[in-house]
Amino acid sequence: MTSQSLYIHIPFCASKCPYCDFYSLCDFSQQEAYVNRCVEILRAQDSPWRTAYIGGGTPSTLEPALLARLLEAIEGEGEFTIECNPASVTPEFCGVIRQGGINRISLGVQSAIPSERKALGRSGDIEAVKRAIEMLATDNLSLDVMLGLPGQSIASLTRTLEFCAEYARHISAYLLKIEPGTPFAAHPPEKLPDEDAQASAYLYACEWLESHGFAQYEISNFAVPGYESLHNLNYWHCGEYFAIGPAAHGFTRGRRWHYPRDLAAFLRGDAPVDDGPGGDYEERAMLALRLNEGFRLPSARMTEQARKMPGLVEVDHGRIKLTREGFLLSNTIIGKLLG
Repeated sequence: MTSQSLYIHIPFCASKCPYCDFYSLCDFSQQEAYVNRCVEILRAQDSPWRTAYIGGGTPSTLEPALLARLLEAIEGEGEFTIECNPASVTPEFCGVIRQGGINRISLGVQSAIPSERKALGRSGDIEAVKRAIEMLATDNLSLDVMLGLPGQSIASLTRTLEFCAEYARHISAYLLKIEPGTPFAAHPPEKLPDEDAQASAYLYACEWLESHGFAQYEISNFAVPGYESLHNLNYWHCGEYFAIGPAAHGFTRGRRWHYPRDLAAFLRGDAPVDDGPGGDYEERAMLALRLNEGFRLPSARMTEQARKMPGLVEVDHGRIKLTREGFLLSNTIIGKLLG
């Protein structure tokens, strides 16, 4: 079996969330052409895949027959994940993914609190989320949570975490970031927490999840042991992966590359853009330092720098890893460690 993983980007959404900067379109007229192009590319690749991940956008907005055709073209017996939005989970969708070999599902919850969901532009109430989870009926469920939301308190965050822990084996908890070019960047929402409140929310979520059986294994990811995302771990271990779709990034044969954020160009068959070589020492260190396990082969200079940042970086038996407080400043700290 190949060592590569596969990522397919589905660039369609029923609506655009005001915080989201992922490439997606609300026009579904090109769905069939898109799936045809993806299948064409898949048939030209070596398979089976070690892991496969279908993200977006919103993969669950694909018409069931088209989704079935796409899944049929993906060969592999490893971890096979699909993202979905609770509002677009239907019995037909669930039937297609079961038949198509999906064995891991990532569902966007973000918050269980009505006012917070409204501020994020999320469709459907928490009862709709529950119905989607019941329809999906999977033991391998990952739920997304957002931290530092407008008006979010520790009490409301706790309610969201309690909801997610009841159903999920994996939880991704991300701090809300105002991305350039999004509606939130043009019109920031009211009651945004300051940096101290965001940090408190993150550290609280880490501690709460750990105390409820979800071990942190990456900056924003927590899992019941045995339910870590193998696909994402491949990214952070600097493994190679093949990508399909506009805005999708790949890493194969030691080269990094991406498709432009342009659906028309992808459908025309335009080649991806080469981003140069990948997988060198610094890149491996940068990715590994996102993990709770840290980096196993630090240079003498990295170790020296790490010892200057107690409380943020730990040095243990030749391994360097960031503390939770260090994760909050990861970009700055990793930059210092790598010089």
